[in-house]
Parts: sequence; C-alpha cells; structure tokens
Amino acid sequence: MKNCKVIAITNQKGGVGKTTTTANLGVALVDMGKRVLVIDTDPQASLTMSLGFRDTDNLNCTLTSVFRTIVEDYEMNPKFEVLKNEEGIDVMPADIELCGIEIMLVNEMSREKVLKTYVDSVRDKYDYILIDCMPSLGMLTFNALCAADSVIIPSQPEFLSAKGLDQLVKTIGRIKRRLNPDLKIDGILLTMVDYRTTFARDVSEMMRQQYDKYTKVFNTAIPRSIRAAETSAEGVSIFKHDPKGKIADAYRLFAKEVDSIAKEQIRRKNRAESVR
Repeated sequence: MKNCKVIAITNQKGGVGKTTTTANLGVALVDMGKRVLVIDTDPQASLTMSLGFRDTDNLNCTLTSVFRTIVEDYEMNPKFEVLKNEEGIDVMPADIELCGIEIMLVNEMSREKVLKTYVDSVRDKYDYILIDCMPSLGMLTFNALCAADSVIIPSQPEFLSAKGLDQLVKTIGRIKRRLNPDLKIDGILLTMVDYRTTFARDVSEMMRQQYDKYTKVFNTAIPRSIRAAETSAEGVSIFKHDPKGKIADAYRLFAKEVDSIAKEQIRRKNRAESVR
C-alpha cells in the first residue's frame, strides 16, 4: 500500500504492555479492514508466541534469517515468507538466535538501518507495519526506530514508568536528529490502569499534564484486567478470548485513534507534496 504506516511500539521498561498492545492493536486494525504485518524484534519471541506460534526454534524463517541475509548482502530468499495468524495478521517472527544479531551488527556499515531495508521491501503490501521492541535501548530497538514512521509508547501510570519516559523521549529525539528525521511520537498509551485507586488516577493526570506539552497522551487508556494476561497463554488476541470485555472495547477505541492519526498525517503529507 502506498500509504503504509510503520509504527514502533517501544519502552525500555519491561512489563508495560508492549507485546499485548502490538498484538491487539494489530488484530483491531485487521478487523477494521486493514492489512497488517507485525514484526517481533525480541529474542524471547513473546509476540510470536502470543499470536499462536509456539515452536519458535523450528520456524523456516525468522527475523534472524532476514538480518543475516541483508548483512551478508544476499538476495532475499523467496521462502522468507511471513507467518499467517488465524486472526488475519501477518507475522515476521523472532527466535532466540536474534540475541546474536546485536553483536553481528557492531562492525556493520549503516548498522542502524538493516531492519529498514526489510521494511521498505514489504511496506507496499500493507496498511500498517507494527514493530514490537524489546525492553532495552540497544541496536535492535535503534533499528526499529530507524525503520519506523512513528512511535507509540505504552506506559503504566506509575512513578518509575513515568520517570523512564524522559530517557526514551530523549533517545527518540537523538535518532530523529541524526538518523530518521521524519520520526514522530504518535503518543503515550496508558496501560494497566486501575481507576479504582486514587494513585493511578493522580499519576495518569500527572502524565497527561507533563507530556501533553510535546506529545499526545492517547484519549484511550487500557484498563487493568487479568483477561489481557490470559490471551498470551492462549495464543490469541483479546478479541477472540473476551470479545465483549472492557479490554477489547479499549483496544477497538485505541485502534480508531491510531487510524485517525495516520489518516491526518497522510493528508498533511499529500498536501505538502502537492505544494512542492
């Protein structure tokens, strides 16, 4: 698709809902009629397993294979096909061998842009490409940010989660200045929010006031629920596990926000190109 949107979903803090968000946002967009590819850049392969592919050590093609092919300057193997998830998502899976990729990239030219080479080769097939990042700011995450058009940052309404956002926002700013000038932050997604507690409500409001100055905090927040954790164990999205629950409703609303932002960005881009 000409107007494919590539989104990196990242936060260097673990346990904030990155993988859950990637999987459920992807399925919600598919349900809206979009063609979606998700890319798992975490050697633990949590996203891959969350979408129903358990035997990650015996897959014909993984992101490791793709990285090695590009670094060694081979032609893309036609067998490097994505997996087809039963809920309609295409998946470029991860495996444990992805751990060695960061070491392999150390001495490579343009090492931050290897993933971008792959993304650019497939983006005309999709409306959205979602990249699930590992909980670190290492080379794989840098590759995701260089390949992306924008970033979504899941974050819990907790003090330490909020504090860690400053470092991430600064890192994104450096990558924008030096490597990917078109990179944007679409917004911060509040996850695992328990509005029954005063503390969660207060931190949520604090984060909206603090970060609204330079990026959006999404109107939609994802409530805390055991249902979200159960989906990963079953290898399905929340829409199959609990389609009428509050988590499914929240991710549907979130997907509409994401799609609305993408459409507005495309309109602005087209207007700017027409002026040129």
